[in-house]
This record gives sequence, structure tokens and C-alpha cells, in this order.
Amino acid sequence: MSVTLEVIDPPTVDRLYFWALQADFADASGRAAGGAHFGLQWHPDHPGGTAVNWGGYDRSGSILRGSESALPSALHNDNTRDLSWSPRRPYRLRISRSTDPAPVDGLVGWHGSITDLTTSTTIGIRDLYVAADRISGAVMWSEVFARCDDPSSAVRWADPTAVDLTGMERRPVSVSTNYQSHAEGGCANTCSIPDEAGIVQRTACDRVTPQGVRLEVPDYRARRDGYDQR
Repeated sequence: MSVTLEVIDPPTVDRLYFWALQADFADASGRAAGGAHFGLQWHPDHPGGTAVNWGGYDRSGSILRGSESALPSALHNDNTRDLSWSPRRPYRLRISRSTDPAPVDGLVGWHGSITDLTTSTTIGIRDLYVAADRISGAVMWSEVFARCDDPSSAVRWADPTAVDLTGMERRPVSVSTNYQSHAEGGCANTCSIPDEAGIVQRTACDRVTPQGVRLEVPDYRARRDGYDQR
């Protein structure tokens, strides 16, 4: 599965921001096999404050094993690697079955790659090894460790797609909103809002979209082609 992520209003404070496409995994019997998250980070401990993360947990809660990434890591973290990315620039995140075999029988390699849509340059991050041969669910989320009253920031998610077990491409027509509750430590002033190209997740704003509301996903390709024609 894949989605386009763009940081449209970048953070202005030195706190960790993580915007990720989450894959929930399952085996052929349908049994849950854990999950993993892939996305960009605003991370003050990495060069330029930018990084990429591809990591997750198995069904027992243990950290997933993975291949060694070719990207360096300022913190020597297997999951979080140094990556220079720019605000207001679209990046395509892709989670796919790896072409390389997993080192242990019963595990499947899942590859995380990111494409800069401005330059059409693709970087493979690494493989994660999961006891699962399919993705059973997906979430696009923002994890923000800034204060609730810090300046607003926002990202846009666009053109989510998935390939099913028959090889057919699927495009969701709607998504459902979900917020961490204030009682659990979440901010009450975050919001998910559709715009002309995708779904925007914003901090430090009025929450105009309540919990559990279904939002229509814009047809990003049709709009993009229309802009190109004009």
C-alpha cells in the first residue's frame, strides 16, 4: 500500500513530530501479526532536524527485526534513519512485499520505500520481518510531542492506494477520524479536515471534525491531471 505525504506547515519547535502510514499485518488464517509504521519525522537530534522511521511490533509486542539500512542514523537507531526531506514537497510512502528473502523461515520481508515526487527519486529504507503475508488494515496518523499550545503545524495525506491479494488496485473513498482523548494525554485542539487534494491533519486549531466522522477522500489523480491540463 502507498500514500502521498506532504508537510504543508512545518513545525517550528524542537520537539518530535512523526507522521506515519501504519500497516496492520495478518497471516493467511486472518490472525493478527502485529503492525508497523512508516513515515517522516521532524526530529531535533538528527541532521537538519529531519528523519525517516520504519519500525514496528509483532503480536507479542516485541520489536520487529529488520535488515540493516543503508542510511546512517545520528542516534544509531535501527528504525530511525537520517533523511533530508523538505516541507511543501510531496513524498510517496510505500510498504510492499520485499523481493529479498527473510533470514528466518516463517517470516516475510516487508519493504519500506519513499519517493520524492518532485525529483522521482526513490530511496529504499530497509525490510522488516513479520510473520504475516498480508496487510489487514491501515491508518495514517500524526504523533506529536509538542505542547498543545505550540504553533500550528499540518500535513496532508493524499491518494491512498492498496493492492489486494488478486493484484487489483484499491482506492478508499473515505476515511474515519480518530483522536487521542484529552484524558489519555491528547490535545483537544487537533483536527482532520479534507481539502482539494487530500486529508489534512493539523495541530493547534479548532476541531471542526468530530471523532468517528467519515471524510470523503478527494480523487487526487483526477485533480492533479486537471491542474496539469490547465
